[in-house]
Amino acid sequence: MTKSKIKTTTTVTKAKPKAKIVKLSIGPKSADSLVGYGTGRRKNAIARVWVTPGKGQIVVNQKDVDLYFCRDTHKRTLILPFVATKTTGQYDIFCTVKGGGSSGQAGAILHGVARALDKIAPEFHQALRKTGLLTRDSRVVERKKYGRHKARKSTQFSKR
Repeated sequence: MTKSKIKTTTTVTKAKPKAKIVKLSIGPKSADSLVGYGTGRRKNAIARVWVTPGKGQIVVNQKDVDLYFCRDTHKRTLILPFVATKTTGQYDIFCTVKGGGSSGQAGAILHGVARALDKIAPEFHQALRKTGLLTRDSRVVERKKYGRHKARKSTQFSKR
């Protein structure tokens, strides 16, 4: 009988350098040095909103607010969180919004701005909560049912 020699080989693998994880801590800093981010939702619209210290400029989907929204009521709703916190003209808004119609998009931006301001300074929370701007409006369109024209509208009743 012959003995077989088992040859063992060892492979050396180089350890991959671990990626550094940088955590941004938002501590007790001044309100001027912070950038706030908030996600707003209304109906089928979703808005991503960044609020930065500035002069009150509003940009929606890379367009000026006057070009994006036709109605003055939509433009006025975007400013409500600043009126509630008494910071009108002190912050710029940059946002991207998808889905829904113009009213839903304006409501989504309003919700996102309120959430972003809440993250910038904790002292704004009470004023925003009191005016109801931090609460998401959960009303959505009711679905259409079969046998009906719309969600609830039915055919005309015929006695004969």
